[in-house]
Amino acid sequence: MPQSHSPQGSDGELRAALLLVAALTVARLIALFGTPLELYPDEAQYWLWSRTLDFGYYSKPPMIAWAIWATTAIGGDAEAWVRLSACLFQAGATLVVFLIGRRLYGPQTGLAAAALYGLMPGIQLSALVAATDAPLLFFLGVTILAYVNLLEADGRRRVLLAAGVGAALGLAFLSKYAAVYFVVGLAVHLALSRPARAAWTLPAAAAALAAFAAVLAPNLAWNATHGFATFQHTAANAAWSGVQLFNVTEMGAFVGSQFGVFGPIPLAVLLIGVVLAARRRQLSANDLTLLCFSLPPLLIVTGQAFISRANANWSGAGYLAGAILVAAWLMRWRARRWLIAAVAIQGAVAAFFLAAVMSPALADKAGLANGLKRARGWSQTTELILDRAAREPGLTAIAVNNRFLFYAMSYYGRDRLGFGAPPLASWLLMEGPRNQAETTAPLTAAIGRRVLMVSYEGWRRAEMQADFAASRDLEIASVWLDRRHKRKVEMFVGEGFAPRPRDAATGLPTPP
Repeated sequence: MPQSHSPQGSDGELRAALLLVAALTVARLIALFGTPLELYPDEAQYWLWSRTLDFGYYSKPPMIAWAIWATTAIGGDAEAWVRLSACLFQAGATLVVFLIGRRLYGPQTGLAAAALYGLMPGIQLSALVAATDAPLLFFLGVTILAYVNLLEADGRRRVLLAAGVGAALGLAFLSKYAAVYFVVGLAVHLALSRPARAAWTLPAAAAALAAFAAVLAPNLAWNATHGFATFQHTAANAAWSGVQLFNVTEMGAFVGSQFGVFGPIPLAVLLIGVVLAARRRQLSANDLTLLCFSLPPLLIVTGQAFISRANANWSGAGYLAGAILVAAWLMRWRARRWLIAAVAIQGAVAAFFLAAVMSPALADKAGLANGLKRARGWSQTTELILDRAAREPGLTAIAVNNRFLFYAMSYYGRDRLGFGAPPLASWLLMEGPRNQAETTAPLTAAIGRRVLMVSYEGWRRAEMQADFAASRDLEIASVWLDRRHKRKVEMFVGEGFAPRPRDAATGLPTPP
């Protein structure tokens, strides 16, 4: 059975963990409410979802929309309130890290793990962006906490904890389907650990499955009535089509990004620890538990990066367990200087990141302007387009050819769109919709009599014009994002929307 550590005598570490979380949360709240950076288009998309609560959406499960609905219902639709839940979820996740570390290794390790996790570079971004990773990590942490307690419980308490594992895992799946990595880790752990198999009695397994099914059932029902849209989008993200296979460069870039996301010293410690464990062929029960939940996401996504492609955050499901394991190994190796160095480096990076969020000019001077361009200029771009629309009498629609632009306009034009204004629509390049904007607001002949068409960066403008009986008054306008980057839109009025047939093989418009 896993070694347990009594929380007795841990009051000092608990107070320190609470102070750490409070300090990080206050600093993040100051950055959230003080930053001039605008919503990323994906954040604007999630905000748009939150206006109509549902049990599922085109590309993601519903938790992110529910969270944004809750915070904006309290404070309004300003950017900070849209992003607030991310900060709160990561505060909760850091406390859960402390509780897991304390349970498995003692209060000092729990505190070290909370510091490593709370200051992790990837977590800084996750805590300030409205996205699915923050709720995923929080509920995965709760799932792991219930699981490690279940391994030492018996009787009625074991069944209750098993139900907690199932319910928390269900909430993790409602946050992001990457929660499946817990299922992978659980399967590996059961295969390698006889005590783990013994802990899952029939009543415990039944309680976990029942709680999991009860939580996830509404989302499954939504997907069943919407052609399993979210599942298909998730599968498409991992698809290999159109990507060079067996790409060593892509894999190297992904692995390199993990040193930046997880932290250089913590990731090095994790890799060294795995190598040492493999050479010695020996792991403690607690180490094995955490390794089963931290290593599979990293290995699987690294393999995916080699086969096709992968984003840096796709292995995020392993960050929480990995931070605890790294802290435990550093404490066990008595490598306190390395622990202090890791915390100091990550603290410095966190401080710089928060400063750059508060004053983007600092990021510009550091050569990081390109990383912020997607959070700039959307309100100006929206105003530019809506001002042009106001000068065109008799419009039946405003149509854009880019989902990012659609979502940004939905958010930053929320006070001008509607109330008699022409509807915002999405021009379809292909025969069928490829995202939620195209699914819910496609440009059709019914609203296509006289349309202000907007081509993002001039993309496919000629094909857009060919879908109309007539087009006129082309205007090219730009918005500067910083001294080196600008966003361009090309606008024209299209009359008589009659889309050309799409090629049966490619789905693209046929030549005029």
